[in-house]
Amino acid sequence: MKILFITLSNIGDCILTLPVLDALCNEYPQARISCLVPERPKEIFINNPAVEKIIVFDKHAKLIDKIKLFFSLGKEEFDIVVDLRNSLFGAFLPAKKRSSALRFIPGKFKHMKDKHLFWACFADYPLRSKKQQSLVIMTEDVIYIEGILNQKKLSDSAKIIVIAPGARSQIKRWDKQNFSQLCNRLIKENWDVVLVGDKTDEPICTYICQATSEKILNLCAKTSISQLAALLRKSRLLITNDSAVMHLASYLNVPVGAIFGPTDENKYGPWSQEKIVIKKDIFCRPCEKALCRFSSLTCLSCLKVDDVLGQISYLLTGKENESVQDTCQNIYRRILIVRTDRIGDVLLSTPVIKALRQKYPQAYISMMVSPYARDIVEGNPYLDEVIIYDKDIKHKSWMRSLKFASRLKKRKFDLAVILHPTNRVHLLIFLAGIPRRLGYNRKFGFLNNLVKAHTKQEGLKHEAEYNLDLLCDLGVNGNAQELFMPTRPESEQWVKDLFASHSIKETDKLLAINPGASCPSKIWPASNFAQASEILARRHNFKILVVSGPKDIPLANMIAHKIGDKAINLSGKTSVNQLASILKRCVLFISNDSGPVHIASSLGIPVISIFGRNQPGLSPRRWGPLGRQDKYLHKDVGCVQCLAHNCKKEFACLRAISVEDVLSAAESILKIK
Repeated sequence: MKILFITLSNIGDCILTLPVLDALCNEYPQARISCLVPERPKEIFINNPAVEKIIVFDKHAKLIDKIKLFFSLGKEEFDIVVDLRNSLFGAFLPAKKRSSALRFIPGKFKHMKDKHLFWACFADYPLRSKKQQSLVIMTEDVIYIEGILNQKKLSDSAKIIVIAPGARSQIKRWDKQNFSQLCNRLIKENWDVVLVGDKTDEPICTYICQATSEKILNLCAKTSISQLAALLRKSRLLITNDSAVMHLASYLNVPVGAIFGPTDENKYGPWSQEKIVIKKDIFCRPCEKALCRFSSLTCLSCLKVDDVLGQISYLLTGKENESVQDTCQNIYRRILIVRTDRIGDVLLSTPVIKALRQKYPQAYISMMVSPYARDIVEGNPYLDEVIIYDKDIKHKSWMRSLKFASRLKKRKFDLAVILHPTNRVHLLIFLAGIPRRLGYNRKFGFLNNLVKAHTKQEGLKHEAEYNLDLLCDLGVNGNAQELFMPTRPESEQWVKDLFASHSIKETDKLLAINPGASCPSKIWPASNFAQASEILARRHNFKILVVSGPKDIPLANMIAHKIGDKAINLSGKTSVNQLASILKRCVLFISNDSGPVHIASSLGIPVISIFGRNQPGLSPRRWGPLGRQDKYLHKDVGCVQCLAHNCKKEFACLRAISVEDVLSAAESILKIK
């Protein structure tokens, strides 16, 4: 029996057809197989003993040459023609049996290797139960690779991770800077990293080697396909873009961590028994386009190094990742977290971001916040996008809010987690058509379809715990004390310049105070702030930084004037991120109950927080600082009903907290430090 096997042009596509060649060899072991293959991938078939003849086909050849080739093939009198190119050769060459591109492919066949098998009439071919013989690894190539590995002292195959940072298409490539960071992280975890690729990938591999502080074995453009296969067989894992190397490792059944962008992993993903697709399902993915419509946000640019490390850890440790299985089943691929109130409230919601990321590591997670809370979450490593909803200016009118909801709808979120209930937010999320809406049963809460009773006003738990409790029905758990506040390089540089201008040295001890708050019922007397700061500065040689928001500048100015030369007045002069960069350099932070308290706690800076009102929903139990050394001061003065800023007792609860109380709390913290 004579068989003509017509394969594809690219190396990766060609490897996807090898299971068909395996099936032919197993089904017809005595057959004489001729392979019609382009020049570039012919190396795959050269040493295959099952292939009697290799016929190189140039698709750019002249028509007359193609006609001559057709008639010469016709004289061969093939019994079977398997044409995976769906060309005129397969359609018109005389044969008793042939594959047909016109066969209807059932929906269960999604991957291209399965489609190739179906076209070739091997739909039920058990891929792993038969011998894989269509890629021959030569003995001399195995010896060559072993020699290189032994020379570099990389003989332990259980520690070798092969990384292929290139791809034929630019849009399939994860950023080379990310690859260099990934290599650094892997080497620090005692993995041996080997770079591979073809000649077009040399600039990328060279950059990674130069940008990586540790030594990497660079075999880019230094191996044949057979030698690369021998290397992959020696490795613990391959990390790659959607590329030919991925399909080669899949055919060899080597564990693969594949980074996917616009291409569809259901059609072109890895097919090893141990595999994982690392992706971010933004609303337009997979588009399978050669050019991206979006310049600022792409499915590959939002993939972080931690995302890749988190996913491959399950392949390296051999543990099953239930979260990955959930994601693979398309459960909550795109999640929107909503919190549009103040900066402290948003910061206390950051454990929710981490908890959702750990449960759905491949999900695309966005957070919708107000403009003034942007700095709290922008740069959070567990978040992919920050969406700004400006209800006071830009989106104040209902018409603009409806347009905002329309834009949200186009982003195709699967789940919305609404942490702070408001009528407007609930209506916006409902109009955005998000199918699963998790929130509380108040303020238009009937628009949610995953509802939890709102009991925050009882003040039985901390706000951060209440936020995490909302996720219980999703099976999501987290740590309420894991607050996260990012700081940016530009803010760090701003603080360095600021301190230099005020002659503040790295050895100086800094005390920061925040005398402002959102409501008069939260503001400790200014004279007390000044007196406590002066005493602490005198006892411990502190320099005092006075910080506050713009509306509290007069109050801060008055306190700074009372303190005198020891005070540096920064009130109204810092952004939220700049404030974080300032606080992280302080020894102690004294503040009224306000957002900066939680910024300092998230940075590990000891805090003394002063509370006045005695209502359960406003108590320290719900809003107190969460740091290990943090303290709060609060006294019950016997009020039957709190009138908040309309207090008739001149805020006796605040005046009851003395300067000595603050000094005592400060001394106990400083003693520990």
